[in-house]
Amino acid sequence: MIIRRVFAVTCLSAVLVVPAAAQQPPVKRAPIRYTSPTSGKDMFVNYCAVCHGKDAKGDGPAASALKTAPADLTTLTKRNGGKFPSAHVSSTILGDRDLPAHGSREMPIWGPPLRSLDAHGDLVVRQRIVSLTEYLKSLQEK
Repeated sequence: MIIRRVFAVTCLSAVLVVPAAAQQPPVKRAPIRYTSPTSGKDMFVNYCAVCHGKDAKGDGPAASALKTAPADLTTLTKRNGGKFPSAHVSSTILGDRDLPAHGSREMPIWGPPLRSLDAHGDLVVRQRIVSLTEYLKSLQEK
């Protein structure tokens, strides 16, 4: 269990400490903190806002250090023909999709760290993904 957590934190740290332009300071490393599996907002603030920003507009404090700018998560419904892409969002969070800013499928950004938080396995991880997806759905521009 400890080895899994260390691996997860290492993966997370490796992604957050992306080399940037010479004038950009490196992103500060921090271990993943436990949050309630039912609070999408708490998870977003603790895990996503560093890149996507507190308002999910893609302007978090680490955004400028990334090779690819983080997406504006408030326009997902708008960019998907008026329908929130729940399955797409869930698979992206879990690490089932290839995203340059999140690493390859071999190194998904949130799957292993979220699994490391709970000894109860996939059921709690699924609850986390649903809660975070529903929170993002609530942030969509009208």
